Amino acid sequence: MNTEMVKITVYINESDRWQQRPLHLEVLQMLYSNNLSGGTVLHAVAGFTSKGAVEITEAPPLVDAKSKLPLVIEFVDTAQKIENILPELKRMVGNRLILREQVEVLN
Repeated sequence: MNTEMVKITVYINESDRWQQRPLHLEVLQMLYSNNLSGGTVLHAVAGFTSKGAVEITEAPPLVDAKSKLPLVIEFVDTAQKIENILPELKRMVGNRLILREQVEVLN
């Protein structure tokens, strides 16, 4: 049986912080604390935003607080659970791009 769900995609940078900690890890912790079914952070090898130049990885990725490479956070859950966490997510990521899509989960 297939299930209708909502997928959220958030575009941030490696250097983004929430309360002096890496934003991507804090978002995942918030999702976990709110019992969402899961979340993933994808690390880009290159990218740009409307406010910056193209950034690329020239060497194997290392922890670098100054890096501005994109990270993508994705998670899928029910519409109700997504609605419950959206205000907190928006507060955490500020003016970063958030996409919301209706998806069909194949079981």
